[in-house]
Amino acid sequence: MSGTSASLQPPADAVKPVRHPDAPAPGELLGAHYGQCFGCGGEQPHGLHLAARAGEGVSITAEFTVQSAHQGAPGLAHGGILATALDETLGSLNWLLRTIAVTGRLETDFRRPVPVGTTLYLEAEVTAVAGRKIYCTATGRIGGPDGPLAVRADALFIEVKVDHFIDNGRPEEIQAAMSDPDQIRRARAFEVNP
Repeated sequence: MSGTSASLQPPADAVKPVRHPDAPAPGELLGAHYGQCFGCGGEQPHGLHLAARAGEGVSITAEFTVQSAHQGAPGLAHGGILATALDETLGSLNWLLRTIAVTGRLETDFRRPVPVGTTLYLEAEVTAVAGRKIYCTATGRIGGPDGPLAVRADALFIEVKVDHFIDNGRPEEIQAAMSDPDQIRRARAFEVNP
């Protein structure tokens, strides 16, 4: 983790992360936490539609294919889109801890361009937990899961209560999510980072 700021270094009293006993099984597709989520939601026409799977321990893998709507420079993924893919992947780790958490800090390194049409293969893991702070890291590769490194990130997530979303979200979306008759979808809408 060269160049990682001090705020992303776990303190000496941090503990090793523990996978929650009710976490999805390794290999299980996590699915979208909210249909309108730009990162994983299926109801966003230009979203990433990122598909994440539970890994071993407190890790996940994910993939997304860069579309024309994700361009920055002609024919290349916008850096903000790549940062979003890393953030979404890192946020999905919270399914394995069974906690509600939001991004507190995200540091991203861009190593090589990612062309439109390319599938980005992402891996993420929680490295440490200290109270409400969750420390994690992610990589994104092109050409396959073992391909060249294109992007990487270190992040700090902060555990929050569901009130964080209720107090700060737009009332009409919060009400729609809370009124969803599907109990599972309603609970999932508030389970991962916004």
